[in-house]
Formats: sequence, C-alpha cells, structure tokens
Amino acid sequence: MLQEFWSTAFMRCVRLDRSAVLENRDTLLHIVEFGSILVWFYMCDRTNVFWQSEKFYNRDLFLFLFVCLTCVALGSSLQPVRKELLLNRPQTEEWKGWMQVLFLLYHYFEAREFYNAIRIFIAGYVWMTGFGNFSYYYRTGDFSIGRFCQMMWRLNFLVIFCCIVLQNSYMLYYICPMHTIFTVFVYASLGIAPQLNKTPAWMWTKIALCFVAIFILWDIKAVFYAIWSPLDWFVGYTDPRKPAGQDRMHEWYFRSGLDRYIWIWGMICAYLHPHATKLLHTVDEMPVVKRYTVRALILAGVGVVFSIYYSNVYSLPKLEYNKVHPYTSWIPLTLWIIVRNITPKMRIWSMRLYGWLGCITLETYLCQFHIWLHSDLPDGQPKYLLSIVPGYPMINFAVVTALYIFISNRLFHLTNELKERIVPHDDNTALARNIVQMALGGLMVFGIGWLLEQTLVVHLV
Repeated sequence: MLQEFWSTAFMRCVRLDRSAVLENRDTLLHIVEFGSILVWFYMCDRTNVFWQSEKFYNRDLFLFLFVCLTCVALGSSLQPVRKELLLNRPQTEEWKGWMQVLFLLYHYFEAREFYNAIRIFIAGYVWMTGFGNFSYYYRTGDFSIGRFCQMMWRLNFLVIFCCIVLQNSYMLYYICPMHTIFTVFVYASLGIAPQLNKTPAWMWTKIALCFVAIFILWDIKAVFYAIWSPLDWFVGYTDPRKPAGQDRMHEWYFRSGLDRYIWIWGMICAYLHPHATKLLHTVDEMPVVKRYTVRALILAGVGVVFSIYYSNVYSLPKLEYNKVHPYTSWIPLTLWIIVRNITPKMRIWSMRLYGWLGCITLETYLCQFHIWLHSDLPDGQPKYLLSIVPGYPMINFAVVTALYIFISNRLFHLTNELKERIVPHDDNTALARNIVQMALGGLMVFGIGWLLEQTLVVHLV
C-alpha cells in the first residue's frame, strides 16, 4: 500500500522524478500559472506596487457602459440553439452574464440606487443553483461522491486559496458559502431515498419538507445560531473597519437568509419544466389570431403583476425591502422567465458574449475583490478601486478591466482543467488517494511557510 502511494504521480513529482515531471507537464504548468495569478492577487491588494483610488458614481456612465456592451452583444454574438427549449443552457448563461455585468458595475461605481435590483440578481443566481442541480440529479440519478466533489471543487477551489494567500475569511466571499450550502441541500433533498423521486406525491413531500426545514433553520433565529455558532471559525466574519463587539454570525445569517427559499423555487421550476414546455408548445401551435391573443393576455398579466410588485415591494427603502425580499424575490424572476420565453424565437436566440461572461461569473466575482477593486487589509471590504494608471480614471478602468476579465477566464479554465485531473468522477479510490495527497501537500507547504516565518522573525529580532 505504502509502495503504491509512493509511486503515484504526485509523489514522483515531489521527488523530482524526470519522467513523472514530463508526463505531468501540463498539470504542473497549470499549477504554476495558478500560483502566479495568486501572486498577482497579492501584489495588487496587499502591497504598494500599485495605487488605489476612490469610487465615484455617475448614473449616466453606469447605464452607458451596460447599454454599449449589450449593443455589442446583440450586434456581434447573437446565436441560435439547435433545439428550441425553455430555459436552455445558452439562455441561462446569458442571463447570468448580463446580471453579473450589472452586479460588478454596481460594486465598481458603488451604485447604491440599484441595491434592490442587485438583490434580485443574486436571488437569480441562487434560483439557478436549485434549478440546475435539481435538473441534473433528477434526470441522471447521479449521486456519486465523485460528482459531488467536482461540484464542491468548482465552488470552492479558488476561494480557498484566496482565503489562504490573502488571509481572508471564507465569509468575505459570501456567494461561495451560500451557493455551497444550497447545493448541498439540493443534493441531500434528491439523494436521500432517490427511488422516491419519480413518484410525484413523494417529490412534492420532499419539496414541502425543504420549506419546513428552511423555516426552522433560518426563521427561528435561535435554532440557526445554535447550529452554526460552533462553526464560527468557518462562517464567522468581522469587518475590520467597524467597531469591536460585532456579532460574527450576523453576516452569514443575513446573507444566506435573504435567499433561503429561492433555491426551492428553482427546484419547483425544474420539476415543472416538462409541463411548462408542453404548455408553451400548445400556445405555439394555436391558430395565429388565438396564439397572439393568448400571448398578449399573458404579457398583460405579467405587466399588471410587475406593476403591483414594483409599487409595493421593489420601491421600498433598503432595510424595509430586505425584510420582504426572501418571500418576494421569486416574483420578478418568474416574470422574467415568462417574458424571455414567450415565443420560440425568444427561446432560440441568445447573446453569446453574455453567455461567455455567464460561464465565468464565479471567477469574476472572486477576482473583483483583488485585481479590480482594492481593500488593502485582510478581511476588508473592497472600498477602493485598483489604480494602475493614476489620474486617468477611464483609461485605468479599461486597462484594469481587460486584465481582470482575462485573468478570470484563465482561472475558469485552470479550475476545470485541474478538476478533471484531480477529482475523477468515476474512480473513488483515485479520488480518496488524491485527497490524501492534497492534504499532505498542504501540510508540507504550511510547514515550509511556518519555518520561513519563524526564521525571518528570529532574524528581524
């Protein structure tokens, strides 16, 4: 057993076995590139190599940038899908893409007036967590540990290294723990007694139990704190810029609580997807006059509902809106889905530019903290802008954004390439061996780091 472990590719590379290094050259190059990017993160956010500048907000500029990018996407990247399908993959990627652009511009320009819209966008991402994962597990029945570990790798690989290298708390990047926990919930919901998933009564029972569980775990605050307080080291957060005495669990309670139900609505939409598809096709096959009349009535109904929602919910001030958001965010998301899929052409065509940006939303979310914005201290919120070309805010925006998007795209590919090599889908033995090797490698690196730190401290003293 020990001999087999000693002869693995990882251990051979550690021993600088020439043949092993050559055999795994691509993987080693990916690791070196990944490490180099983390060094760039550190240089931008923890050193004085570059400058920082104040955020500024101009509504006209904010909307101008989004409209320009949308026009470019419409004019240059509009593509059809092979099969007309409700909420097809390119369409949901496009949806994620344009929401992410507005989400990032909101942070860059600190566009506080769009706070409520951004909350809906984040709910949209969590809705997709429920919708996408339910669709996969319900369709394939693949509850293998390999598939689960691949999902966890995708969600947490980059953020773990950001936390280590930049000495930040996991909760600073709250999107990651939030999507992780709701992904686990979807996995558990369908993975427990999976033979019952094809029985409608049992499936609805599982969904109802999800609502009950979330109500108990989140709406009863004492229960939430009793469960999560022992994990304060993991999900606790203290803002270094605010006074002492903060509730370290508040950030996790607040962030996860805002979207605690919407992932279940995503599951429901995925479960009802075949029925909704049939309904749309029924409308599509109606005689012309009747078809257009039905669509007009649907859109009129959407307009009425949206008007009521906008007047009574969306227009509320920030703190009041936050109270009702967990129970109402499904409304605008559902209305958007209806409008976006009302005709076959609307379902077929999507903007590939936004779809590409939608594929790298996790990387653009994480990278913004360190190579687009600037925080200058561990666990600090990014209150400033990274400045490479000081004195020229728009030129700086162009340069920093180009580097930021390029690096985000590279990290997306590196994460997936390393996932395929390190987290096999169908080989649990290799997966277990790789986990042990990563743990040993991590301990070795930490040990070297600790020795170097102690040596430097002794010399400085």
